[in-house]
Amino acid sequence: MNTPRALMAPLLLAPVLAFAQAAPLTVCMAEDNPPFSMARKGQVTGFDVKLAEAVARELGRELKLMPFEPEVEKEAMLTHEVNAMLSAGLCDLASGFPLLASDLGPPTRERFKTPDHPGAKPPRERPFVPLGTLVSSQPYQGTALVIVQRAGAPAAASLGDLKGRKVAAVAGTLEGTLVAMYGGGTLAKDMVSLGQREDVWAALDSGRVDALMVPSAAFDTHRARKPGTTLQAGPARPLGINLGWVALSSKADLLEAVNRVVARASASGELQVWAREAGLSWQAPSVPAVTGTLSLAGLLRD
Repeated sequence: MNTPRALMAPLLLAPVLAFAQAAPLTVCMAEDNPPFSMARKGQVTGFDVKLAEAVARELGRELKLMPFEPEVEKEAMLTHEVNAMLSAGLCDLASGFPLLASDLGPPTRERFKTPDHPGAKPPRERPFVPLGTLVSSQPYQGTALVIVQRAGAPAAASLGDLKGRKVAAVAGTLEGTLVAMYGGGTLAKDMVSLGQREDVWAALDSGRVDALMVPSAAFDTHRARKPGTTLQAGPARPLGINLGWVALSSKADLLEAVNRVVARASASGELQVWAREAGLSWQAPSVPAVTGTLSLAGLLRD
C-alpha cells in the first residue's frame, strides 16, 4: 500500500520537529563572576544558574551552560563579547548583563571575536562574528556599593564619614573615582591609590587602608571565600544599574520566559532564597529598568 504524498511531508518533518523541540536551552555566563556564576572543574554554580534552571523548566528544555571569560581589563568590550557569543550561535541567552541603554539595540561595531570559552580556538584563529541586535529581559537584580571596614571601626554610612581615615581608591574603577571626587577632593589627603591587580582585602586586613568602597557582590564573594572574616559593611547604596538577561532580537521570545520566571519567583520570595543560597545579598532592581546614563553627581550626594 502506497502512502499518499500529502501524508509524507508531516511524517518526514516529525523527526526534525522533535529534534527542534528537544534542543537544549544554552545560556552563556561569565566563568568567574561569583556569586552570580562561577565555573570550576566543569561545573557552573551561582545565583544565575538557579535562575537558568527555572527558565529551562519554564520552556520545557534541557539546560546547557556555556561559561566564558570576559576581558576583565576591557569592560567596555563586554557587550561586544556577549553579542558575539549569541551571534555565533554558541548560546540562546546570556545572564548577568548590565542594563545600560548604550549597550542594547543595534551594535556599535559590525563584527567582533568571541571571548575564551570551552572549545574555542586560539584567539588569533577565531573569526570575526557579524553582530546582531541585543534586547533585554526585565531586571532580576539591582546593584549597590558598600563601605567595608574592620570590626570595631566607627560606623560609616557615607563617604563623608571617612574623612581623616585611609580610604582605598582602586584605579580605573567607579568606586575609586567616587572616592577621589567626593566633596571636591575632601578624601584626597588620606586616599591610598591601589592598582586593579592588588589585593584590596589584604590591604584592609593589614591596616594599609582603613576603609574601602566596593560593589556589595564583591563583599559577598569575599565572605564566601573567607567565612571567618571580621570585616563589616555599612548600608548598601543602590548604584542605579540593574542586571538582566539578553538575547538577539530574533530570539526575543525567550526573554518572555525569563520575565515570567523572574516575576513569579520575585513575588513568591523564591528569587531571594536563590540569592541567599548562592551567598548573594539580593538587591531589588531600581527604576528605570534600563539606565540611560550613570550620574556621578547623584552617587556623590550623601
